[in-house]
Amino acid sequence: MRSRLARLYDDSGVVSRRYGYFLLAFDAAMILYVVISSFFWGSQVIEIIDLVLGLFIAFDYTARVIVSRNRIRTAFGFWGLADLIVMLSLLAPIAGEGFAFLRVVRTFRLLRSYHLLRQLRNDFHYFRRNEATVFAVINLALFIFVTTALVFETQHGNNPDIQHYADALYFTVTTLTTTGFGDITLPGPTGRLLSVVIMIFGVSLFVRLIQVLFRPPKLEYECPDCGLFLHEPDAIHCKHCGHLLHIPNEGAY
Repeated sequence: MRSRLARLYDDSGVVSRRYGYFLLAFDAAMILYVVISSFFWGSQVIEIIDLVLGLFIAFDYTARVIVSRNRIRTAFGFWGLADLIVMLSLLAPIAGEGFAFLRVVRTFRLLRSYHLLRQLRNDFHYFRRNEATVFAVINLALFIFVTTALVFETQHGNNPDIQHYADALYFTVTTLTTTGFGDITLPGPTGRLLSVVIMIFGVSLFVRLIQVLFRPPKLEYECPDCGLFLHEPDAIHCKHCGHLLHIPNEGAY
């Protein structure tokens, strides 16, 4: 069983590659589903879909624990606990579905795994050239969706302006961009502090994204002499130590 699961998660074959991309697509669809399902709270169809999704996440979580070399860390580390909370929110609706937005955290972990990163670099030239930009977008999306979950969980039922995730997402984005239309506000000291956090950290991540977009792209290649990791796309020598580099490319530079 372990060897079969390892072929799905750690192998470099076609099946493992397709499964990795399937997990990425599943996580992206999961985020969209949580937004849509908030409009149909309490529907029996939604509860059935929640059950199916929760069972699949439980399978994925169990499989990752089985193939891991450090099972305790995988099961109860930060990423493992995030998955456990998501499973609880889907399999036990009484616990609240808001924490299903933590699914975006797992997407971030999946993209940070060396196995999938190597796969994306090999399969997509765009990802190789724009990896920093991709992760700047992911960091901003991670912040937006997790903050949306906090807004929804703390305001739903208490704030008449926050009825579903779309309201919480709308407030988060308008606050992050400092647009501040004023049609939705978070009352009380807790709400004001949360708004301040969104503005400070959200604007910082947004500025980081702008910097990456307008800064000349650099390639990741570790210099064997000095260890410098980022180089110009057409670099022949390391600008730090002068070592001759052999950066793999497709002749586009």
